[in-house]
Amino acid sequence: MTVQWRRPLIYGGVGVTLLALGFDGLNQLLGDWLPAIVLGSGIAWAVMKFQKIEPLQPKAAPVTLTTVKTALTEAESVINQLAFEVTDLSSDGSAQQLSDLRSQINQVTKELQRDDIRLVAIGGKSVGKTTLTGLLERNWASQVSHKLTVNDTPELFAATEGGIIAERDAWQLTRSSDLVLFVTNGDLTATEFQAIERITTAQKRLILLFNKQDQYRPEDQQAILTQLRQRVQKLLPPQDVIAIATNPTQVKVRQLLADGMTREWLEKPNPQISPLIERLNQILMQEGQQLILTSSLSNLKEVKSEAKTALNQVWRDRAMPIVEQAQWIVAGTAFANPFPALDLLATAAINAQMVMDLSKLYQRKFSLDQAKTIAATIAGLMLKLGLVEVSTQAIAGILKTNAVTFIAGGLIQGVSGAYLTRLAGLTLIEYFEGEASSEIKRDRLQQILQTVFEQNRRLPFMQMFVKQALDKLRPTPLPAKAVIITPPDGLPAPAEAPLQIGAKLDEQPLVLEELVIEGKLAISSVKMPEIASQEMVL
Repeated sequence: MTVQWRRPLIYGGVGVTLLALGFDGLNQLLGDWLPAIVLGSGIAWAVMKFQKIEPLQPKAAPVTLTTVKTALTEAESVINQLAFEVTDLSSDGSAQQLSDLRSQINQVTKELQRDDIRLVAIGGKSVGKTTLTGLLERNWASQVSHKLTVNDTPELFAATEGGIIAERDAWQLTRSSDLVLFVTNGDLTATEFQAIERITTAQKRLILLFNKQDQYRPEDQQAILTQLRQRVQKLLPPQDVIAIATNPTQVKVRQLLADGMTREWLEKPNPQISPLIERLNQILMQEGQQLILTSSLSNLKEVKSEAKTALNQVWRDRAMPIVEQAQWIVAGTAFANPFPALDLLATAAINAQMVMDLSKLYQRKFSLDQAKTIAATIAGLMLKLGLVEVSTQAIAGILKTNAVTFIAGGLIQGVSGAYLTRLAGLTLIEYFEGEASSEIKRDRLQQILQTVFEQNRRLPFMQMFVKQALDKLRPTPLPAKAVIITPPDGLPAPAEAPLQIGAKLDEQPLVLEELVIEGKLAISSVKMPEIASQEMVL
């Protein structure tokens, strides 16, 4: 019998042999220490393997003048597009809005040439913003090589009418700054954390300051500082969270005199801002002009976002009539020709023509085949998420509470079809507003569909929608016709032929308005008038 040796088996055997020989040699060399070394190495490996290590955040690439100019071009492009789309500048303050946006662009362009670095202190009430800026101006700003402007803002988080205006001004100053000093006097509140998140999301350079640390015991000071660094660890590096005391409280000093007597007095310690000044010097040395470029880039992104929001509103105002037209077309079709739930999904919720119209409005311009593919994608997502069944059951429940006199097999399908079509249309609008690419991302589409459904499943909205659908589907009563009764014998006959007792009035047929889409016939609207079946009873 011939044995066929495989290379992996040979290599494995040789490796085990060498390992055994090596282990035996180490055992002779290290003696009794070898088991302890092996055990310690194993423990160290296990700790390194299973210890949860927070991944380091990648350092952002430095902002260049080219980057800022590219952002400037993009922002101007959106503003120009908004000006093109807004046909009536006199309505809804459109002219003023465009003027403000262009003014902001011009301001950012001018400020690219400035050489002063702007610092601003922001925070809630009585946290020490004004005292801090005064100390920095007197003890630091005049000693650095950079030209500095140091300001403090009105307080944040005031729940009064004047406080709201002050907060708006505070955010405006923050937006125009290059370096933000966020001041708190203890652990962060939820609103303070949201404010920090808002500033860092806008790519503003920020330092978090724990002021009035002298009012806490030494062990509590360190605990609060550690807690602050943990709370903002995803937003700021630890070195940008600093404890200071801008206005330390007086302390009692006791002096023992030579004659054994003691003397006591109150003494005010010097402000404790040295760690902050050291950090500011490091930032100015390492970043310098980079602060101005980063701030300009942040401002341009905000201007672009503001213009994009206005443009999306213009498009949405034009998109909603498209969605509403499609939903009522589907409602009429389903009401006239009831079909099962799966066909309801394909016919009602997914309307290729609506997809094409919306894509053209949002400058995607899908072909008919692409529109059908997107429609099928949304249909599959609706079926996967169970929206058809849930919405149909909810609508059926609402219909039971309405005094409807023309309940028919197609009524539930008609209302459900309109509702699902509306969900599909709103999902596409949200998607087009947030995604610039023409490629449809299924995961993102599903996420938006779920959000849209949650927003439109509340009972008050569902009840209002069902009422609108009933008004659309409810047959319009025919105008009353004159009824002529045959006169008794002996009286002259009327000029017109009498209506026979028990005869029905004329029935008005179903009316379909036809619409030709790319050479194919599609139902544009359906009118289902009530059949006026009236019998004369004498």
